[in-house]
Order: sequence, then C-alpha cells, then structure tokens
Amino acid sequence: MIPKGWKKEEISNLCEYAIDCVNKTAPTVETETPYLMLRTSNIRGGRISLNGTKCVTEEVYLNWTRRLVPQKGDVILTREAPVGEVGMIEGDEKIFLGQRLFHYRVNKTVLSPEYLLHSLLSPIIQRHINEMSFGATVEHMKVEDALKIPIVLPSLPEQTAIASLLSTWDLSIEKTERLIVAKEKRFTSLVMSMIAEKCDRWAHLRADKIFKNISEKQNDHEELLSVTQDRGVIPRTMLEGRVMSPESGTDTYKLIKVGDFAISLRSFQGGIEYSRYQGLISPAYTVLRSKLEIDVDFYRHFFKSYLFIEKYLSIAVIGIRDGKQISIPDFMSVKIPLPPIEEQKQIAAILTTARQEIDLLKKQANAYRRQKRGLMQRLLTGEWRVRVR
Repeated sequence: MIPKGWKKEEISNLCEYAIDCVNKTAPTVETETPYLMLRTSNIRGGRISLNGTKCVTEEVYLNWTRRLVPQKGDVILTREAPVGEVGMIEGDEKIFLGQRLFHYRVNKTVLSPEYLLHSLLSPIIQRHINEMSFGATVEHMKVEDALKIPIVLPSLPEQTAIASLLSTWDLSIEKTERLIVAKEKRFTSLVMSMIAEKCDRWAHLRADKIFKNISEKQNDHEELLSVTQDRGVIPRTMLEGRVMSPESGTDTYKLIKVGDFAISLRSFQGGIEYSRYQGLISPAYTVLRSKLEIDVDFYRHFFKSYLFIEKYLSIAVIGIRDGKQISIPDFMSVKIPLPPIEEQKQIAAILTTARQEIDLLKKQANAYRRQKRGLMQRLLTGEWRVRVR
C-alpha cells in the first residue's frame, strides 16, 4: 500500500536513459590523466570515491559516445561483484564508467536524483535487488532487472524534502567517520611514539618465557566463541548471519579465558587477538596465557600494532602467498619486548583511552546508520510523511 497521490514506476520510465556499461571496457594507463575510470570498487555505502582510480587516455575518453559520459547528478548502480552498491556523481570530474556498472540519468521533471539514490539504498529495494541477483561463483544482476527496479514516487517537492531529511543523517555519518579516521591516525601516532620508538631500549625475552601455550579441553558447558580480526575473541552470538555449530561436538575445542590471547593461522595479516570472554574456540587456534606479571592491555595493543606484525610476527610466518600461516614453535622462540610493569600500565592506560574514544565513535556511526535505515523504511514507503512548504 502506498499513500494516495503516490505511484510506483519502473526505474527505466523515470530516466532520460538507463544504460548498462558491461561492454564498455578500456585500457587504463599508469600515467596520471584527468580522465578517471570508475570501477565497482569505487562505489560503497551510497558514495563514490575517486581515490585510487585508474586513468584512461584522452583519446579513449573522447571516442566514447558523448551521451554516455557521466554528469553531475547521475546515479550509478553496481550490477556485479558486488551487486547493489549505489552512488551519485557529485562533481564535474571527467569520468569513464568501467564494466559491471549501470548508469541512470533521471528525468528531473518527475524524479529527484537524490531521491533515487536514497530509494536504491533503501532496505526494500536492496532486498529486491538481492532477490533478483544470481550466480554460483560471481553474483550478478540481469540488465532487464536493473531496468525494472520499482520506485515508489511521491510528488517532486516531497521527493526533495525526503532526500534532504535523509541527507542530514548522511552528513552526521560522514562527519563521524571523518572523526574516526582522524582518531585512528592519532592512535597510530601514539603507538609509534609510546611503543615503536622505545622498543629497542626495552628488555626482550623469548615469547615462551612470557607466555605458555594452553590446550585445556573437555569443557562442553562453556559458550562457543569466535576469533575475529576486527573485534577480537567474541561470542558466536555476536556474529551477524548464520553460524554453523560444530558437527562433531566440542570435545577437541580449547578453553580460552579472559586475558588470554589467540593465534590463528592467518594472524600474520592482523596480529594476535585478545579475549574478554571465557569460552571455547576451535582447535585450529593457539591459546596463549601469561606466565609472568604483565599488563594484558599493553600486549593487547602491542600484538595488533604494525610494528609487531612486521618486525616480530613476520619471523614466524611460513609458506608463500595464500599458503602463509604462523609457525607456533617459531613464534615461541621470537624475542619480544618486556617493558617494566609500571611502564606497561602507563602506556596501556593512554592507548586504551584513545581506543575507547574510537570505539564510541564507531558505535555512534552505527547508531546513525540504524536510524537512517529506519527512516528510509518509513519515509520512502509513505508510512511517515514529510511536510512540504
């Protein structure tokens, strides 16, 4: 049901043109030119980022059919790898659209480009796009389906008002994300000044002198945990999506306690993970527990630092390319820093405070995203109406 006076139209009926760019390929050049090749990887979260874009030659750009050249206000949809990312051209850059992109130029007498952008990002349309997508190895969407996406259409003034309201949430999200980036840079600088620049003057001991390898099993009553690179060791219930339970039981699973660390075969990518929970983790992980008096927060930060991953942990990496993994015997023989305990605590306190600020900002950004999704659900269906002046 949609409100009286609203209508539902296929997207192709609301555009001056809607064109698939699947066959528009062009060689890129290493030298910098003003002509930028837009790829699916440049479109994420409702935005188009031109950072890291490849360039094409002026000849390639000028030989392209003029009406296909993206203009400010055009909306771009990814049709493959991944499906359903949306962005709008906001500047006057000379952009060449790469493969697997769908290009919409709206008829501005009936449709606001900003309203179309928010509509395509809405939970309802994203579900529709997901249902239309298929492919066993590479998910993609048919051209005809990209032309038939249904758009619920209020009057043009109400479209503008809805888009303006939703954009205020975008600004809040963007501002918070910029703060997160700035705080992350500051945190990296703190790690450099408080750990990396002091590391050489600290005593170093073999890892097996500071930590012991724990392999406690037969704890079926404990909660199942997962080891993640971005959130550390967390309960499986905190993971999004469906999580499979062990088919053969948990007899071989290892007990990890609060304050322990977990090494995975892929720890060379993101360091060693810290656990704030007690529970069971897969036997594929190695559990480390301190043998000496240490400040676990200091090592929590140290084990995730670029310094540790590149200088210390890299010594224990075996294999090449995708076959890389951590050799536990090699890691246990690596000498790692052991600062005086009071210095550990001082450094940990400062870094923990800085990290907590970042975590709070991330929670705030996520809250803004949830609020925006809720607003989109109501505003773009007409459940809530916006007063038009």
